[in-house]
Amino acid sequence: MTPRVTATTSGAGRPPSEGRAGRRSPGRTWFTGVLLIVLSLIPAAACYVVFSWWLPSDSDRYRDYRAAEPCSSRAREQARTDCLSTWHLTVEETVNGTGKGSSYKATLTDQDSWRGTVSFGDPGPLLERLESGDQVTATAWRRDIVVLSKDGVRQNTSEAPRDELQMNAAVGVLAGLVAAQALVFGAVRLVRPRDYEPYTWNPYGKRLLLTTIAVCFGVGLSAVWIGIPWWTVPAVAVPVAACAAGLMRPRPSRSAESGA
Repeated sequence: MTPRVTATTSGAGRPPSEGRAGRRSPGRTWFTGVLLIVLSLIPAAACYVVFSWWLPSDSDRYRDYRAAEPCSSRAREQARTDCLSTWHLTVEETVNGTGKGSSYKATLTDQDSWRGTVSFGDPGPLLERLESGDQVTATAWRRDIVVLSKDGVRQNTSEAPRDELQMNAAVGVLAGLVAAQALVFGAVRLVRPRDYEPYTWNPYGKRLLLTTIAVCFGVGLSAVWIGIPWWTVPAVAVPVAACAAGLMRPRPSRSAESGA
């Protein structure tokens, strides 16, 4: 005897999923929507800070650094810091770590008992060659050591201004897109409290967020490597992220459409 498989429905002939949707509490949904809209103000503010302060500040700092000239004797007497001063220092020790949590540092001293540590982003080309007791020439700008050199080999420290505004822009674009996603997801809950699919965290929201992160930093890193201006990052990342959002948006199945 072949068992019979029956399908049950909830409500007046509706599929189980629609029954659950109909039992959603509008009050709870509205609260979540308002919360998402309020939370969207945080990344929106971060986006504003990036493009109104952080990016221009780094741009001005890099421009001033590139325009700086070696300090004259008069500038040294006046203790000016916006020019490039050179110091002859001794390497006390180096840290040239590898693997997870690696760090690259050099501890330096001078004849007047000054002692300081400078950090690097990678070991080469100079740090990996340095040993305790080596004499190096340090270039300082605005009270920070920005370059170490020895025998014609130079290496920028982590304090050296860099022309990598593309990554600043990538962070700003990411913050703006996250704010837009939270705002849209919250607004849909206010407008359609009983039917806000597919604007939920799982799976659409999570996929959209991960894709947005990948797009922003992928475009930002590519712009740094290629050397194109920072404004190309939002010009490319925003349309790509918008297209991805449209393509990933779940479509209602044919069975759901026919049953509607």
